[in-house]
Formats: sequence, C-alpha cells, structure tokens
Amino acid sequence: MSLPRSSLLTIPLVLLAGCGSADPGRLPPAAEPPRSPVLTRAPAGRATPVGEHPEGVVVDPRTGLAAVALRDPDRLRLVDAGSGRVVRDVALPGTVRHLTLAAPGGPLLVPVETANRLLEVALPSGRVLADVATAAQPHAAVAIAGGAVAVVAERGNLLQIVRAGRVRARARVALQPGGLATLDGGRTIAVVAVRERRLELYDARTLRRTASVPAGVGPTHVACRDDDAGGVCWVADTIGDALLLFERPGGHLELSRRQYLPGGPYGIALDDRRRRLWVTLQARNQLALLPARHGTRLLRRIATVRQPLTVAVDERSGDLLVTGTTAGVLQHVRP
Repeated sequence: MSLPRSSLLTIPLVLLAGCGSADPGRLPPAAEPPRSPVLTRAPAGRATPVGEHPEGVVVDPRTGLAAVALRDPDRLRLVDAGSGRVVRDVALPGTVRHLTLAAPGGPLLVPVETANRLLEVALPSGRVLADVATAAQPHAAVAIAGGAVAVVAERGNLLQIVRAGRVRARARVALQPGGLATLDGGRTIAVVAVRERRLELYDARTLRRTASVPAGVGPTHVACRDDDAGGVCWVADTIGDALLLFERPGGHLELSRRQYLPGGPYGIALDDRRRRLWVTLQARNQLALLPARHGTRLLRRIATVRQPLTVAVDERSGDLLVTGTTAGVLQHVRP
C-alpha cells in the first residue's frame, strides 16, 4: 500500500501491514548481552563516576554535552563530554536504554520503555519539548527525512512514525524490533527484529517494507552508512559472535560478509567522518575497531570498563565514551 506524502501529515493514524510475524512459540528468546567478567586489564583512558546503571549514551558535537541514561532513579544526566563534569539531571518517567540526537544541537530522542513514551529533550537546557504516547516498550528512535522520527516498539512489534507530537502512522514488523538506523538520507529505515532474527528495510514515507533478510543467530543492534554503492549496514550478532555486513548491490539487500568477533558484540557506534566502526564486546570488556567500509576486518581492540553496554563517538575529536554499567562509570577513550 502506498500513501501520498501528505497522508502521513493529515490522518490521525494509519496502520499498515508489514511482514507477517513468525509464531513466537517456535522462536528462541532474543539475545541479551553476556555478563562481563571481572576486569583483568586496566581500562584505557579514564573512567569517571556517572551514576547507577548507565546504558544509553550519545554525544552532541554542537554543545559538547554527553547525555547518559541512568536508573535508580530513572534520569537523564547531561555531562561535559570532555571532562565528565555533571551539568544537569533531567527526571525521566521510566527506564531508557537508547539515546539518539535528532540533529546536531538536539533535541535528544529519548524512548522511555517502561512508560511507553517518546520524549524530545532540548540541549543544553534539558527542557522536555515533546512527550508522545507510543506502543508498548519503545526501544529505539531515530530521526528520518522530513523532520519526523521513527520509533520501534519492541513488545508491540511496530514501527511508528512521530511527527508534530503525535504518532501519525505505524506498520507491523518482524518480532521484537530492537535495532534501528537509517539509509538514503533518512528515507529508508533499517530495523533489526531481535526475536525473529531479521534485518528489514522500510520506506520512511509509506512504511512499505522493501527488504527482509535473515540476520544471524542472535542480532541486537545495527548501524548504517550511505555511499555511492547503495549503502551498507552492520549488524551485531551477539549470540553468533560476529559482525554482519549487509550491502545492496543493484538495490537488493544481502549479507556480504561475516566478521568473526568473539566476545558477545553488542553496542555499536559509527564514526562516519573517520570511517570507523566501534563495537563493544561484553564477554571480554573490550572495544573492537573495524573500518566503516564495504570490506571489514578487525583493526584493534581496546580495554574497557566492565559491562560496556554502549559506546558513543564525539564527532569533533573521534574520542569515545563507553558506559560501564557494573561500576556506574563513564569511560573516556582517545583512540
């Protein structure tokens, strides 16, 4: 089904049929990050206390602030990305695991899983600009073309489009959508269904599914990059101990390479300016560096803090911020 561009702006809600989801009873559980062992090497760089159970982190290159999602209590902590100095806290209505920027300078996109809400938070003030009700367990959000936001509801098995403070359209997707990224300048949405173990592509305007392929043994997160060859997506196969490289030769999505990456690859961050891809390895307390190109190979490993669930890139310098969930710290690495 195809909708004119204006349809997403004027109708209260459109529910589009995506792919038919598999029977949940026949599928194993989705991948979870392996528990990290006790540290045996000193982490690179420096680690500063940041708060209880940090997980989501993102760096804004315009304000120089890093936003970190914390628990007990649930809140957003804004810190200076260079020094780690706390600037302010923003109370949250529930648990958040992923943070993204709508654009340099903000706002922050904050999907609150346990409250079924998407917040847009201004930088540097921390003021909540929008509070949008979503389907069950909004796990990740990303800005798309035209000023809208795509949100995946992990329990609702839905891809939703938010514009002007409301969900304007939604489509059913494969079971338990978790990973989220974009291609084609935000005109294509990439979704990793962690329970059904598929990578799917959707037209951001119509929500028509344009591709769906198997994505390993236990995928969790995805990063994508545009280029003249149709773009490339990397999927962290956490259970399969691999980084999967997907390409679109002739417009057809296909798995082109499987890079063995032992250690439970989980968090993933793209440094587009320097053509670097960073992946956290939970079972080894390490960061893996790979080239963000069509060919992929392991270039380097860096020792991290314990349970490095997420990594973010400071685009200004290429520095990295890694959340240490076990000790409640934020690691600053200059690679």
